[in-house]
Amino acid sequence: MGDVSRRAFLSRSGAVAGSLALGGVAACDSGDERAGGPAEGEGAARPAFDPGDWGSVRSQFPLTPDIRHFAAFVLAAHPRPVGEAIERHRRGLDEDTHGYLEEHQGDYELAVRDAAAEYLDARPDEIAFTDSTTMGLGLVYGGLRLRPGQEVLTTEHDFYSTHEALRLAADRGGASVRRVRLYERPAQTSVDEIVGRLTGAVTPATRAVAVTWVHSSTGVKLPIGQIAAALGELNAGRDDADRVLLCVDGVHGLGAEDETVETLGCDFLISGTHKWLFGPRGTGIVWGRREAWAAVGPTIPPFAAEHFGAWAAGGAPPGTDPGASHTPGGYHSFEHRWAVAEAFRFHLDIGKAAVARRTQEQATQLKAGLADLEGVEVVTPGDPALSAGIVCVSVGATAPARVVDSLLTRRIAASVTPYREQYLRLGPSIVTSPDDVDAALDAIREAV
Repeated sequence: MGDVSRRAFLSRSGAVAGSLALGGVAACDSGDERAGGPAEGEGAARPAFDPGDWGSVRSQFPLTPDIRHFAAFVLAAHPRPVGEAIERHRRGLDEDTHGYLEEHQGDYELAVRDAAAEYLDARPDEIAFTDSTTMGLGLVYGGLRLRPGQEVLTTEHDFYSTHEALRLAADRGGASVRRVRLYERPAQTSVDEIVGRLTGAVTPATRAVAVTWVHSSTGVKLPIGQIAAALGELNAGRDDADRVLLCVDGVHGLGAEDETVETLGCDFLISGTHKWLFGPRGTGIVWGRREAWAAVGPTIPPFAAEHFGAWAAGGAPPGTDPGASHTPGGYHSFEHRWAVAEAFRFHLDIGKAAVARRTQEQATQLKAGLADLEGVEVVTPGDPALSAGIVCVSVGATAPARVVDSLLTRRIAASVTPYREQYLRLGPSIVTSPDDVDAALDAIREAV
C-alpha cells in the first residue's frame, strides 16, 4: 500500500488509532553572559528565535533559570516549539477527540517519520516508534530470530536495559549471551583497544553484537563506525542468516553527536528521544536497515495499515513497511508522539554540527578543569573521538551522592551513575554555557 492510500486509510479509520505510533543556570548566549530563563510576561511579545545564538536557544527552554542544568539529559525539558506542539495536539484531542484523530493522525505520524529520517539521513519506512530506549531494546532483542546454538555478544559496560532484554530473549529460545570487557581504564582506552577486544570476542556462533554508543557508566563513546567496518570484514564470508548484526543503544549520542546512520554503519539504532534531543517525554525510535529488519519479528501487534488491512482480508501482511510493522499498536499519548517532529526540526534548525560542537566544547572545558582539581579523577576519555557530552568523575573517598547534594546547594544539578561502580556525572549541553561549566568546577572544588 503506497503512502497516499495509507494516509487516506489512516485518516478515515479510527480503528487504527495506534498506527505508526511514535513510539543550569543560565542562559547560554553567544557571549556566555547570564541571561536568565524565559521572563516575558503573559501576552508580552517574544523575541524571535535565532538558532545561531546560544542565548536565544536557551531562552526556548522553560527550565528554572537559577539552576545550572547538568542533569538535563536524564529526562529532558521541552523547548518552546515542542511544548507548543504538545499543547496544540492536546487541545485538539480534548476538544474533538474523534475528529482530530481522524483528520490528522496519518499526516502527523508521517511527518514525524519524515523528520526523523531527515535527521538520521535514513528512509522513513525504516523507522519504528516506541516509548523509550528500553522499549526499543526489548522490541529488537525480543524479536531477534535466533537459532539454537547462536549467540548475542554484548559488553560488561552496557546498562540494565540491554542486559535484561538479552537475558529475557535468551530464556525464550536456545541462544546464549556473552559479555566482553572493552577497556580496563576508560580514560586511557583507545579505538584499537575497543575494536580489538570486541571483534576478538566474535565467534562463528555470534549472530548479533549489542553495544551502547555512549556509556552512561563512564562517558566512553564507542567508535561505532570503526566497529561496523571491522564487523563488515568478518561478515564477508558469512551467509545472510549468519551475518553479525550491529545493534546500538544510541540514547546518549542522539541529539549530542553529528552522525547519520550511514556514518555509524550499524544495523539498528535504538534511542529514546527525550534525553539529548530534548523531545517529548515518553517517546523513542528504532531505526533498522531494511535488510536487517528481516531478522527481527514484531513483538506487539502493529496497527500499520498493511497489517490491519491484511487481518481484515484474512491474509498475511506484505511487510513492505518494516518500520510500521515493528511499531507497537494500540492507543498512545498522541500529543507527545506527534510533537517529536518538532524536536528533530529544532535540532536541524540549530544545526547538528553546531549542537555537537557546543556540547563537545563544554565537555572538553569541564574535563580540563577537573583534571586540575586535587582529589578527583576524570573517568571519561579526554579525546573527543572517544567521548561525547557525558563526563564522569571519581571523587575519591567522597560519596558521589554527597557531592551531588553539595552541588545542589549551589544550584547546580548533577547526577550519579546508576551502576555498581558509582561516579559523579555531569552533562553539559545546549541548555548550559561555558560560564556554567566554570561555576560547576568551583562548586566541585569546594565539595571534595
